[in-house]
Amino acid sequence: MLSEILSRSSSTAVRIYKRIFMAISVKRKDIRFYPDPKRVITRFFMPGQDDRAQSIIKKILNVNEEGINLLLNQVLRKFSKRHRNITQIFKKNFENISYILQQIDYDKGLLSHKRKLLIGSYFTLEFSIESAAFFNPSVVEDPDQSSLENGQKRIIVSFRATGEGHISSLVFRRGIIDSEGNITFKPPGNLVDVPEIIKRHVYEKKQFLKKLNEMHVYKDVVNMVMDKLGNKFVYGELLSSIADVKKEVKLTPSKKKVLQAVRWLANSHYEITFSMDTGISERVLFPVSYTESNGIEDARFVRFKEDNGNITYYATYTAYNGFTIIPKLIETKDFYHFKTSPINGEFAQNKGMSMFPRKINGRYAMISRSDGVNNYITYSDDMRIWNEAKIIEEPKYPWEFVQIGNSGSPIETDKGWILLTHGVGPLRQYSLGITLLDLEDPSKVIARLKEPLLTPNEEEREGYVPNVVYSCGAIIHNNELIIPYAMSDYASTFASVSLDDLFDELNNNS
Repeated sequence: MLSEILSRSSSTAVRIYKRIFMAISVKRKDIRFYPDPKRVITRFFMPGQDDRAQSIIKKILNVNEEGINLLLNQVLRKFSKRHRNITQIFKKNFENISYILQQIDYDKGLLSHKRKLLIGSYFTLEFSIESAAFFNPSVVEDPDQSSLENGQKRIIVSFRATGEGHISSLVFRRGIIDSEGNITFKPPGNLVDVPEIIKRHVYEKKQFLKKLNEMHVYKDVVNMVMDKLGNKFVYGELLSSIADVKKEVKLTPSKKKVLQAVRWLANSHYEITFSMDTGISERVLFPVSYTESNGIEDARFVRFKEDNGNITYYATYTAYNGFTIIPKLIETKDFYHFKTSPINGEFAQNKGMSMFPRKINGRYAMISRSDGVNNYITYSDDMRIWNEAKIIEEPKYPWEFVQIGNSGSPIETDKGWILLTHGVGPLRQYSLGITLLDLEDPSKVIARLKEPLLTPNEEEREGYVPNVVYSCGAIIHNNELIIPYAMSDYASTFASVSLDDLFDELNNNS
């Protein structure tokens, strides 16, 4: 048999030999991304109830002006180099707490600028966004491909960064893949910035009510709020309507919870903008709305080509508030300005939705796992509403008997859509696999790997959640599939595989 193989042309012989005698060769990279406790942002800090805040502010009011100058200078000396324009942060947090001055019958107009800043500093804390874990990466082509050498591609990698209280945010790194598949990254910036939050969303009443229904929020008080609004409304109008209902109705505890849920849903729509002088590694998408108060989890970015040729970057992610999850969508063109909104519909449930990078037969398409076990393909005319789906994959092999799911958006090739998957097997071990979908009808599976492409090795199996390799999106460059992946929910690294080897194995399994 070996002599027959060697009698073929050299390239054909090598492929046949690999197919029969070798598994797919996966090249693990030496790159490592570990948690870094030095990466900190500021957050508003409320130590207890209003009476505690009153006590703190009264103490500061009793300090003379010379003491105020001394204390503020000490604070600035310790913290100004750790944050961009920290006095603006103190000013903002003073305004957040300034209502306490009314409670103690003090005119805030009597306060000096420095005393206001000092008060703001006492209601500010530092939060280390990457102290616990740096994992579940996704990679896309950078919008800026200028000033590169032949064979290079600039990339943006997103990560789920986790800090105190297991609160997750979204961070970025920029790198370059060269013609040999080597990857280099720019060192992250020294400062980390949170964006300006802008609530400009226009809500469709019909869809808003439908999402409340999906959240099982039914109380009659919902209709009282909605009846005061038009078919379209903005955030401020909703808040005004809620305030009116509070005046008109004696609220029971259950109705108060309903009104709170209405606000939570409204808060899940927002826009954010970063300063143009921030590097991409300095931008952090930290939870803004209550629906994501415990984390922005597992963003799957995709470079989406519109029908007119324009490029928009989308990411699906899981918003978690400590009790429930809501799938949400991020939209950006430049990674400076981001819009977020909930994803609605019968099949917009559970974790792990990933968009195709273009429309399929004139419709948006998504891979989802709405039942928590199987892979589905779902189609829609509106990327925020998903109500029709078809199952395309069920757990089939021992390494995925527990459940399967996608590990990022499908990647288009001339042989079909490459879908990176993950499967869960014995001892809840996560492994990565590959499925090939038909190019014109991706509900048809052409082939899938019988054995995992990647399983945790001895280094990768130790972490916050042992025995897990996981990715949120790969990329193709110079005929290689480049896969960023997480090591047991703690750190991240990269691997690559030859497309020729991959297709040979898939053809063998078809």
